[in-house]
Order: sequence, then C-alpha cells, then structure tokens
Amino acid sequence: MVDHLANTEINSQRIATVESCFGASGQPLAIPGRVLLGEGILTKECRKKAKPRIFFLFNDILVYGSIVINRRKYSSQHIIPLDEVTLETLPDTLQMKNRWMIKTAKKSFVVSAASLTERKEWISHLEECIRHLLSKMGQQPPTEHAAPWIPDKATDICMRCTQTKFSALTRRHHCRKCGFVVCGDCSRQRFLMPRLSPKPLRVCNLCYKQLVAAQKESEDQPKIVHSPLAGYEPSSGDDSDRSDEDRVEQWSAEAEFYTSHTAWSSFHS
Repeated sequence: MVDHLANTEINSQRIATVESCFGASGQPLAIPGRVLLGEGILTKECRKKAKPRIFFLFNDILVYGSIVINRRKYSSQHIIPLDEVTLETLPDTLQMKNRWMIKTAKKSFVVSAASLTERKEWISHLEECIRHLLSKMGQQPPTEHAAPWIPDKATDICMRCTQTKFSALTRRHHCRKCGFVVCGDCSRQRFLMPRLSPKPLRVCNLCYKQLVAAQKESEDQPKIVHSPLAGYEPSSGDDSDRSDEDRVEQWSAEAEFYTSHTAWSSFHS
C-alpha cells in the first residue's frame, strides 16, 4: 500500500500541505518514494512541563513541531529518521498516562497519547515503518540512545550531590549524558559528544569521569561517526522554552490523517 501511494497526487498534496504549515522555517519534506502515513496530537514531556505537539508519520521519518494555529501553522520543526528510532513503552504516572519513549542516539523523549488504543496504534505503525525501513536498508536496530532529560519539576534538589536545593537564584542544569537535573557545582565540566553536538556539552561530574575513562580506553580504536539522514540538518536541542508555545489552540488528541474521515488502517491494510 505504501508503494502504491508513493507516486500519487493525493500523497503529494498531503506532503505539500504539511510543508506549507511549517512555512519557511521548515525543511522540505517531499522526496521520491516518501509517503505521509498519518498525523496526530501527542503530549510531549518537555523540560518545563508537558506540552501538545503535532506529529507526522512518514514511511521513513517522524516529524513533529509546535502548534501555533489550529491546522494552519506549526513551528520548531524536528525531523527524526526512523532507522535511528527505537521505542519503549512506559508505565503511567499520576500526571501522564499512555506513555512511551522515542529513543535515538541524538535525542530521546517521552510522549503520551489520549487513550491506550491510540498509544497502541501509534506504536504499531511506528514499529511497522521502522521494521520495513531497516529491512530495506539492510541495517540492524540501533543500540545507542541519548538519555531523556528528567523534567525540572521532578526534583527540588541536585540529583548528584543531593544537598543543593534549587531556587530562583540556584539554577537547574541538565547533564547531557545521563539527563539528570544537577546543580552548577556538580556540572562544571564539558565534554565533546559528536553524536549530540559539534561543541562540548555540559555533563555532571560522574559522567565526566566515566566519559574520560572510556575515551582513554578507545583512543587506539577506530572511531565510527554517525551520519544524519541525507539532505537534512539534524534536529537538536530542547523545544520546551519558546514563549509562544503556551498559547496554542487545543485540539482533539485523536490521531487522524490529513484528509478527514480516513482511518489509520486504510493505509496499512
């Protein structure tokens, strides 16, 4: 079915609509063989608080962004190649239900769906696309993943020294290696992690020691540099602190296709 839709006019129109919604700030999405399979609203656990995000599932990439105007404008486009993705189902919390983690070597984060059924559908379609893409490319599933950032509100004290209390004057920081919320004294070091950034990133003292030790052990071994999806700049950084993101219109969280009255199963049967 995906191959059948690849060169159809309706598929081209759907992709063009998504591109126009992101405007000039978004990267082009139309390439030969790419199919838009579905879209929907998921809640993404960000650093400050959980926020709604629009997600678009293609047969080779997952695209998400912030909602500016209902079905008309999105911003902060992020593109994730599906051959880099693994999924992990998570238990419910008091604040969020129907959660799972989207993990890549560059960035990992938690999302939640409006219902258990919706979560099952998202995971099923994601896994199907990933499995088909890896088979087509002759690759194995990735084994290296970035740690998700612990939300700021998860702790009032440094997760390393367990002594420093955060306040308006004592800032929270995140270790880019373990994702822990730490104080300034516990995260004074920087370390170069090419898969995350071309510049040295803040890490906690414990992770710094581990990274330095691992670097010394691998100095004589050949280095493997991860290559991003051809034609795209890698999406990076946390997207939770934009001032305009709190003024989004509320959508129904039920996943649906860009054309109305079209179910997920219609494109996967």
